[in-house]
Amino acid sequence: MENEKRMLLDVDEFPKRKSQALILAIQHVLAMFVACITVPSIVFQNYVTADGTPLTQVLLAPTIVAAGVGTLFYLAMTKFKAPMFLASSFAYMSPMISAIALGRTEHGLIDGATVYTANLWILPVGMAMVGAVYCLVAFLIKLFGVNWLNKLLPPIVIGPVIMVIGLSLAASAVDNLQGTASSASGYNLMGILCGLLAMVITALAAHYGKGTVSLIPFVIGMAGGYLAAILVTAIGCYGCGDSYFRIVDFSPLIRNFSPVDFASFLDYPRFLFLLNGSSVALSWGNVGQAALLFIPVSFVTICEHIGDHKNMSGILGRDLLVDPGLSRTLIGDGIATALSGPLCGAANTTYGENVAVVGLTRIASVRVIVLACLIAIGLGFLSPLMALAMTIPSCVTGGVSMILYGFIAASGIKILINERIDFGKTKNVFVASTILVSGIGGLAFSFSDASGAEVVKITSIAVCMLLGIAMNAILKEKKPANQAPGK
Repeated sequence: MENEKRMLLDVDEFPKRKSQALILAIQHVLAMFVACITVPSIVFQNYVTADGTPLTQVLLAPTIVAAGVGTLFYLAMTKFKAPMFLASSFAYMSPMISAIALGRTEHGLIDGATVYTANLWILPVGMAMVGAVYCLVAFLIKLFGVNWLNKLLPPIVIGPVIMVIGLSLAASAVDNLQGTASSASGYNLMGILCGLLAMVITALAAHYGKGTVSLIPFVIGMAGGYLAAILVTAIGCYGCGDSYFRIVDFSPLIRNFSPVDFASFLDYPRFLFLLNGSSVALSWGNVGQAALLFIPVSFVTICEHIGDHKNMSGILGRDLLVDPGLSRTLIGDGIATALSGPLCGAANTTYGENVAVVGLTRIASVRVIVLACLIAIGLGFLSPLMALAMTIPSCVTGGVSMILYGFIAASGIKILINERIDFGKTKNVFVASTILVSGIGGLAFSFSDASGAEVVKITSIAVCMLLGIAMNAILKEKKPANQAPGK
């Protein structure tokens, strides 16, 4: 019954009011939205479709839809017992960039910049390989159980790793807070103030709010920050003519209604498998290169998968690695990535932002997550909503993310406290310090090919986890000194 005390709504419960459920689901979509579309925005820069349309624009909607589809499969695979949301993974961006450049051809010049035709079909191949690795590891865990994993990842390792997951995202939150559409330098004081306002409103709503207000602090915070950004833009930019105050970029909405036609209101996403003529031919040699690019990274993201599920287990007060079981969560995550490949080319992974939403709101309802998936899928087809969501300035999401990412780090501290880890023991100090310094410092292992191009990169989160495991194994517990006679 411990988990019922932790959660206002448990995993198998649902809000009584449909309107409340809708807002709670929207909150999950907003939490993952910016990070989710960041992957295609970065990976497909300087690449175009056959008709010259930038791939970054074309594959935004499919990426959101793929997140919803992948999460639905994950939830079904885990018997609707794990309230996780899956979306595009940052860990695969480097291999994706290297993969689509294999055999690319020059398309021409657009606005004075050279653009290319990408090797798109290598992405579904790579994501299928990742899914196969996840399923293989899940099969081994099914055979040999999970007890060995709990010994490999005790609280002294997993607590600091979760702290690193949150703190390593701090730079991303601050970058978003400082980066706006109005300044080429990326720094805008008015944008920062709007983002900080969103952060404060979120904290006030979560701490002092009652009823529905306390359940949707992120929706309220983002709405408050967004409205403030609109006012600053309207008065400062359009009213006074000073571009410094242009916090909100309305160009996605303008493009959506230029011209006004049926597609301005309802359109279908241009999934990767529909982009005929927009890719160079895939060769058998590319298949081998895909294996070298994507399979090593899959072992890295498996470590991150375990860390996120350990974190959610601590929030729920139940071990998700036992029920529904790590084998099920891995298969759900792996197949979700394999499904995402032909849809948008990106990998799916569990999102710390949505774990933090569950922890802060204490709403663990899986049916709310299902509703969020349906909203994400619908976003890809509803052109105005997709365009509106893309106008939310990065400074606002950055302000809210400061709380989200901080909560993840605090969850790691909570694990250490609940497990009563004794930092009077030098072993615990050394294990924790190794993980924290290597993780927050950004220690990563990078492997390049003969040309110097990066082939595999083991992220700092995976590296700090591996170092923590090694340090915990090397340093044995000291036996207590023999007591003197009569003591």
